[in-house]
Amino acid sequence: MHQNMPLIVTLAVALGLALVLGFVAARLKLPALVGYLLAGVLIGPHTPGFVADVALAGQLAEVGVMLLMFGVGLHFSIGDLMAVRKVAVPGAVVQMAVATAMGAGVALWWGWTVPAALVFGLALSVASTVVLLRALESRGQLDSANGRIAVGWLVVEDLAMVLVLVLLPALAGLLAEPGEGAAGAAASASAAAEFWPTLARTLLAVAAFVALMLVVGRRLLPWLLWHINKTGSRELFTLAVMAAAVSIAYGAALMFGVSVALGAFFAGLVLRESEFSHRAADESLPFRDAFAVLFFVSVGMLFDPRVMVDRPLQVLAVVAIIMVGKSLAAALLVVALRYPLNSALTVSASLAQIGEFSFILAALGDQLGVLPPEAKSLIVAGAMLSIALNPLLFESIAPLQRWVLAKSALARKLEGRDDPLAELPQTTEARFLARQVVLVGHGRVGSRVATALAAAGVPLVVVDRQREQVQALRARGVAAVLGDAVDPVVLVQAHVATASTLVVALAETRDVSLMIDTARTLNPGVHIVVRAPNEEEAQLLLRAGASHTVQAEHTLASELVQRVLQPTAA
Repeated sequence: MHQNMPLIVTLAVALGLALVLGFVAARLKLPALVGYLLAGVLIGPHTPGFVADVALAGQLAEVGVMLLMFGVGLHFSIGDLMAVRKVAVPGAVVQMAVATAMGAGVALWWGWTVPAALVFGLALSVASTVVLLRALESRGQLDSANGRIAVGWLVVEDLAMVLVLVLLPALAGLLAEPGEGAAGAAASASAAAEFWPTLARTLLAVAAFVALMLVVGRRLLPWLLWHINKTGSRELFTLAVMAAAVSIAYGAALMFGVSVALGAFFAGLVLRESEFSHRAADESLPFRDAFAVLFFVSVGMLFDPRVMVDRPLQVLAVVAIIMVGKSLAAALLVVALRYPLNSALTVSASLAQIGEFSFILAALGDQLGVLPPEAKSLIVAGAMLSIALNPLLFESIAPLQRWVLAKSALARKLEGRDDPLAELPQTTEARFLARQVVLVGHGRVGSRVATALAAAGVPLVVVDRQREQVQALRARGVAAVLGDAVDPVVLVQAHVATASTLVVALAETRDVSLMIDTARTLNPGVHIVVRAPNEEEAQLLLRAGASHTVQAEHTLASELVQRVLQPTAA
């Protein structure tokens, strides 16, 4: 009977076994995803016993990728994306080039052809969306400055991989060994002539999709959710969110040749501007978690354990490129762009794995006859091991940072280097140094607060963790300080000791109580207004010393401003 229900059987076995092995992994103090991967290995075609439907599991995993990227878009505004472009774009491009060169180099050493080596290197250069998001979410860093850099970096990688996947057939023909005689020369000339038109069509298609989503989708999706919300039906609202995520992702792939992951990301990005973005994120969360598990199971199903025995040195080389070479390149790039050591270590750990795009690229290379048979096994082995070990890298960030700073004078010099953005210029007007408002966070809500206070003539100092944001504010004549307000030095540089009000407009509240304690120590009489996601967090923040908390999402900015202008209002 089960042969007539492959979808149900695949879901039941995959989720059930993942639950059991994930629980065992958690009890052994290992990441739960190690259990999910092992569940995939056990029900995959390369181990004895029951074999699940690999094709169905792969499609279910694709749904998980769509929903996860949709969720990222809901938390990642267009402003956030633009704010990290100066580190994400050059960083992603250079890091992919370095990783591709390393992968291609070892492949050529093994005796592979040039096209095979390039495709193999590209497959090792791009990180997994799902693994990155799960790692950042589990640590509460998705909305942090480091998290925004890592996600922006990955968006650039996704855009690059869209181009690679579309251009690979033409590139394969262009790089292929020319045949003999006139026929070979004609084939090479045809491949070269086909490449540039293909590149132009791809760039136009991606640009058309992005423009359509930002111009039309930005108005249509919020309008649609507003009307559905008026019905009062929760299931209709959830259905609309799911339909938007999956349908736009599929439509992007069908009509524009954009990956489903990128399509879903932009769907969430345009919905971010809606007042229902938080509710949409909450309603889709259970689906995102369940399908993310299926992604890890599907990765495990592709893994053939025999490759560990047949090609141990090649597997070791692949894992070293992914987890050491690529991570080291990313860390050096972030430090070179004048970001702190903690940002460099977080970004490098985020990228120390490969996943869905690597499999897609390997499958396409196999179809084109570019990759040798063992390439796919090595890529899957590298993905499996890097995904399993990735959480350990995140756990090592703090001790590694302490060790590096203790052992390296150069690291201490870089970490402590003078940064002109870390303090207010000496030319700052006196009105910004006494009885001013210190605003922590210049995101979607914080920017509205800053605009309203400026319109009311209230002197303001902004504290933000994004270098590009602080540079843009100073260019507009706004007093701004770069840094994390959890660090007391940052609040000192913002002159909170002489401020009338401290406004914390951050989306996350993980370390806000530390900011409140520092502000109260420096200025016991300061009025503190804090953004809170819910009533429970609001009560915790009030007990920590906040004067007022504001929760209502649709009136958040206006209420924060009202609390600043009328601190005694009820």
